[in-house]
Amino acid sequence: MDNKSIFATGLDAGSTHTRCVIGLLEDERLRVLGYGSVPSRGWSRSRIADQQAVSECILAAVEEAEAMAQTTVGTVVAGIGGLTARGANSRGRMEFGRPREVEQRDINRAMDRAMRLQMQEDRMVLQLLPQDFVVDDHPGFHDPRSMMASALEANALLVTISTQEHTNLIGAINRAHLAVDETIYEPVAACYASVLPEDRREGVALIDIGTHSTEVICYYGESAQLATSLRICGDHFSRDLAHALRIPYEAAMIVKHEFGGVFASDIPATSMVEIPAFGNHSEPRDASRQFINQILESRAAELFGMVHEELGRVGMQRAISSGVVITGGGALLPGICDVAERVLECPARIGLTQGFLGWPDELSDPAWTTAAGLSMYAARLRSQVDLERHSVGLLGRILR
Repeated sequence: MDNKSIFATGLDAGSTHTRCVIGLLEDERLRVLGYGSVPSRGWSRSRIADQQAVSECILAAVEEAEAMAQTTVGTVVAGIGGLTARGANSRGRMEFGRPREVEQRDINRAMDRAMRLQMQEDRMVLQLLPQDFVVDDHPGFHDPRSMMASALEANALLVTISTQEHTNLIGAINRAHLAVDETIYEPVAACYASVLPEDRREGVALIDIGTHSTEVICYYGESAQLATSLRICGDHFSRDLAHALRIPYEAAMIVKHEFGGVFASDIPATSMVEIPAFGNHSEPRDASRQFINQILESRAAELFGMVHEELGRVGMQRAISSGVVITGGGALLPGICDVAERVLECPARIGLTQGFLGWPDELSDPAWTTAAGLSMYAARLRSQVDLERHSVGLLGRILR
């Protein structure tokens, strides 16, 4: 391949699966070259418990993608989330003393001040997502460069995370002989891959339902308004079934995947499924499919109720005209969009990857959306580093 080829590698190291996507940037379009996925080891409830095991999974997923792409990669853009991720609004103000034109360096300094949020000891800024600027106490400007002003204020949404968790992930990736170009809040990457810019402007919320955490990000008018992690996740759905049906957790996961859905009213009361035997002392037995779906629907309603509360907290309950987009493994539950529409009173759809040349049909799965978005982000960073350094970058400028 051409020595000037730009490879873009996204790494989604999740607690259930570790996924890698390698893309090639050609004529400003990103084409998929290879991908790899292996079951994850070394995680405990969205936290790294065994760094070496996580590193081995990362190496296996990357090597699988490299074999398909027939190339080797040395750097990745990695996703990170989990229950330690939180969003907080912040402001940074610059006083000029006398009116003059706003320059890029003024914007950079205002953003830098916005990033100086007082945090607890074990926390760091993962991403700074600019919202808008206030010029001489007049709000709502997205690019104030060349405007005359005596004061400039930057409004931003800061995504913070546990320093220890971030360090553990970087260490696991480095152990796999890889460098990290950037770490990205996972729902930002998922939104990057599955939501068009015009939909973000009209207002959209992305809900990434993982095994051990659910992350939410909400955009309106080109800027992020909310970033938060919720305690209800895919694991809760399985544990609810295990408790109600009195079966092991592993068996509940099988029942959920084979028979589960979250819209019980469509299931006849007479519909029964066979729960297979698990262990030495159990026998196959029948269970009501409607009952299984009622359990899952109840938990889904609770989850979207929490999303509704979070949107209300930032005044976005009625502002997401483009609706909600659901990604992650939890999006695979049949009927999940119906429950989301009922609780949130807005359109809902499954978030699938868009804009990737040669994206294979077998990856048309919401569980792959984050990995795809991370590869897209890698292409953006590697091809436009200089441009990003000198622009406002309202879709997600990264600062350290």
